[in-house]
Amino acid sequence: MNILLLGSGGREHALAWKMQQSHHCDNLFIAPGNAGTSQYGTNANIGINDFEAQKDFCLANKIDMVVVGPEDPLVKGVYDFYKNDEQLKKIIVVGPSAEAAQLEGSKAFSKHFMQRHNIPTAAYAEFTKDNFEDGKRYIAGHSVPVVLKADGLAAGKGVIIAHAQDEALIAFEEMIMNKQFGEASSKVVIEEFLQGIEVSVFVLTNGKDYQIIGHAKDYKQIGEGNTGLNTGGMGCVTPVPFMDDAFMQKVEEKIIKPTINGLQQESLVYNGFIFFGLMNVEGEPFVIEYNCRMGDPETEVVMPRLETDLVSLFAAMDNGTLADTNIEYLEGSFATVMAVSGGYPGDYKKGLPIAGLDKLQTEKDSLVFHAGTKLSEANETVTNGGRVLTVTASADTIAHAVDKCTNILQQISFEGMYYRKDIGFEFEN
Repeated sequence: MNILLLGSGGREHALAWKMQQSHHCDNLFIAPGNAGTSQYGTNANIGINDFEAQKDFCLANKIDMVVVGPEDPLVKGVYDFYKNDEQLKKIIVVGPSAEAAQLEGSKAFSKHFMQRHNIPTAAYAEFTKDNFEDGKRYIAGHSVPVVLKADGLAAGKGVIIAHAQDEALIAFEEMIMNKQFGEASSKVVIEEFLQGIEVSVFVLTNGKDYQIIGHAKDYKQIGEGNTGLNTGGMGCVTPVPFMDDAFMQKVEEKIIKPTINGLQQESLVYNGFIFFGLMNVEGEPFVIEYNCRMGDPETEVVMPRLETDLVSLFAAMDNGTLADTNIEYLEGSFATVMAVSGGYPGDYKKGLPIAGLDKLQTEKDSLVFHAGTKLSEANETVTNGGRVLTVTASADTIAHAVDKCTNILQQISFEGMYYRKDIGFEFEN
């Protein structure tokens, strides 16, 4: 099977690493890929949203399957493009239709969906420029903290937790009137703040059947002790100690099954991953958000733990046998720690040489996944993003897995490099 993987981050490097191990994978191409993905396939200089160029490439290289990494092409209709083209429609596309991808593409859409199907989530209201004054009054009468979310895609940065009314009102004005997140914040969803622990569960589905392929706890804030600005993710751990059978049963019965049933009832075409962003509120799961793809850096811990052949799962999703597959996991605890550029999540430099990658002394059960990297004209690996690379390791405990990651990161350097040393800190004992 010839496979085209769309994307260029750590998620795509981890997916490429996993898919390349499958005996079903003959040739793997990554578009556009990064400096690390070329270890497992051939990078192709094609944009994730350049559907016409993808078509030419697929026909020229006899592509059988397209796996979509990031959310943007899904929301823009990449699935529909392939399925509505006579020459491409037989290609297996791992990703939902544009309509179904609105579960991530619009916070308001996903809230309405959850409301219709009685899926537990935070109470909310939505506002635009047209009812801006109503929104201000709503905030003034709301308890704090309060959560403000840009309705559209904002690269993981469109969420603000305000701890005072004044702070919330300023943020609200910035988002709607000053277009802080562009068109993404032309509509803002205001939610009650849920007190609890954030976790993620990942499902592969064909819109009818599903399999849980893993779960993880992500660490979003830039600073140790969960302080500072939110990022795209500074690290992850799995399995999460409190995600026991009883909690996972609640997640399945109250959230996953109603979601899949809702997709069927509303005839939403869905062939791919659902990322359930959850809050564990005193043992009860609530949905914070849906994503219509795998997370990053969650993929970098979920894929190394998943023992089942990923390409086989994609084929089962397509041919209707997903319900009959067995999901198996490797033993042990897994952690990933992200190294970022100085200044991230604000302004940062690109094109910085990365030292140490060629002489790494990696420990057993350790992997380095590239995120924001590229090869320079001199064939040198340089930085090309805020989140540069991540190290994943497994061990008998989360703390030992994080120690392995840190030992490897100490061998790598680039100007301004920073990483959190406390990933999984609450599970050390």
